[in-house]
Amino acid sequence: MVNRVQSIAKRAKARVAAWQLARRRRRVSKGRPPKRGGLLALVAALVVLLGAVVWCFDALQPADRGVELSIDRLTRLIAAGDVREAVVRDEDLRITGEVRVHGDAAQRERYTAFWTAVPRGDASLTRLIQAFNDAKVPVRVDSQSSKATVRTVLTTLLPLAILANLFALFFVGGRRGGSALGEVLLFGQLRKRGPTKRSVGFHDVAGVDEAIEELREVVEYLESPERFEAAGVAPPKGILLFGPPGCGKTLLAKAVAGEAGVPFFSVAGAEFVESLVGVGAARVRDLFARVRASAPAIVFIDELDAAGRRRGSGTGGGSDERDQTLNQLLVEMDGFETSSGIVVIGATNRADILDPALLRPGRFDRHIVIERPDAERRQAILRLHASKVQPDDGVDFGRLAALTAGFCGAELAGVVNEAALLALRAGSPTVQFAHFSEGIDRVAHGSQRRGVLLDDAERHRIAVHEAGHAVVAALVGFGAAIERVSVLARGRVLASVEHAEGDALLLTEDQARRRLATLLAGRSAEVVLCGSASTGAEDDLAAATALGLDLAGRYGMSRLGPRRLLGRDADVHLGGTAAVDTSEAWRERLDAEVDRLLAEAQAQALRLVTAHRRSVVALADALVRHETLDAPDLASLLPDPLAAVANGKKKARAGA
Repeated sequence: MVNRVQSIAKRAKARVAAWQLARRRRRVSKGRPPKRGGLLALVAALVVLLGAVVWCFDALQPADRGVELSIDRLTRLIAAGDVREAVVRDEDLRITGEVRVHGDAAQRERYTAFWTAVPRGDASLTRLIQAFNDAKVPVRVDSQSSKATVRTVLTTLLPLAILANLFALFFVGGRRGGSALGEVLLFGQLRKRGPTKRSVGFHDVAGVDEAIEELREVVEYLESPERFEAAGVAPPKGILLFGPPGCGKTLLAKAVAGEAGVPFFSVAGAEFVESLVGVGAARVRDLFARVRASAPAIVFIDELDAAGRRRGSGTGGGSDERDQTLNQLLVEMDGFETSSGIVVIGATNRADILDPALLRPGRFDRHIVIERPDAERRQAILRLHASKVQPDDGVDFGRLAALTAGFCGAELAGVVNEAALLALRAGSPTVQFAHFSEGIDRVAHGSQRRGVLLDDAERHRIAVHEAGHAVVAALVGFGAAIERVSVLARGRVLASVEHAEGDALLLTEDQARRRLATLLAGRSAEVVLCGSASTGAEDDLAAATALGLDLAGRYGMSRLGPRRLLGRDADVHLGGTAAVDTSEAWRERLDAEVDRLLAEAQAQALRLVTAHRRSVVALADALVRHETLDAPDLASLLPDPLAAVANGKKKARAGA
């Protein structure tokens, strides 16, 4: 009973604190919307101030009356006694007065006004005054105090008044809300961030059963946090979801919020990072202040690595803006002020570059790996998305799962969507297996390019290239995985060989060497049957070179021995390089070993293509005629590896 009373009192205290925080935020950040007359008064005041600036510029213009005289001419007139009087105008930098105009006897004594510009600080003014004194011409100095006052107002008071008026306009515009001016003032707060209810549940997620089981505990805590407090159990405060893109991390976070029925705050890690120092930390504080006001709630930080990268890995050392943002996030998650009823879910594709302080218990207590689904889970995901359309009864989802090896959940959803669009385009009442198969091709390679025009020689070379891949793959033991060979251009590729690859996580040395030979088989077939290679093997060479580097530099599957010469991709993201710090001699040996591996794979591919030339020619001719061949058609065209081995042994005995 005492525990229950304490729990009720604690919840009431939290609600009062949340109400006070919301009231304070409304008063400080939002405020009461100002009347429209205040904004109009500020605009009118700005117009008046700008008018005053124009008037000051006009008042400061010198009044140039009469004729303009140069300094030399004025000096000569003074010496001739033709100047009657002079006035030095200090602010205008002018000398004005009257000078005699020579004419006939009747007009001998006529005078006219003149003005002469004198540079500020120049010795010419001193010489002119001395000349006036020598000629006994009266000289008067006009300090122009009124213009001095106008100049002071223009250079000091009016700029300050205009700046104050502009600041008031920004402030009023920000308080009115929804304007760009308000966004400028509220740069320390996250934009458009508020709690939203989600209707997604665990029934909308498939293929991640282990992750769902781990997250159910979070849902139970959000539904009844007092039960955990009464038992003295500390629930998980942070859940880290990491894995490849498109595997359902964001969907899982939405499902947790939907199952618990609590407010869901979603924010991207990049929204915290700004070039202005202190903005990221201010936004973190702003986010958690809003979440505490709505607790119990869920905070979902997508792409957490943008704000949680390991400290000291940036160019600014340990005091740059990114590190300050991370420090504030660490304090908010597990500082002196603990956050009760708040669960933080982070998602990232690069958990290996996160700061260790984020990954410790008390912050992200639970780490859940969301990997690419295996065949069984791909089938479950396909069935889940296909339930929203009308698949045909004869669709084999098991075969579709085999054809989509390596696909993530987002790609599988794209396959079903593309298949439904194709069925709708064809006017079919149901989605057939052929539609799903075409959807797989569209997601993997892109839509078919019908505008690619190839002559007969190019079509034959492409067919030979793909036939070489397929035949060598069959001979080295990959033939059962070949589902389709096509010479139709899709996306950026001109042709393709589709494999129903398994879900093995490890690659043996023998499998890697056979894959190398398969990658170089297309180029080898071109050399054997067409006389030379072409530029169409660029992607094959890139993949083969990368695999050769991994074999020799990362996995120790070469003559260099069990030595690691290449680093992980994470080393590059943390300010390092992919190459391990080794001597130049080792790097030269690595290059030589990669060359040897590729040369051996090339020799093996050439040998197999030459020995089974007829199979390559037959498959190439069939591709030229039909453009696409599926697994049933390939069964009679691809060689049997066991029969090839037996024939090789017979030839060896006959030769002996």
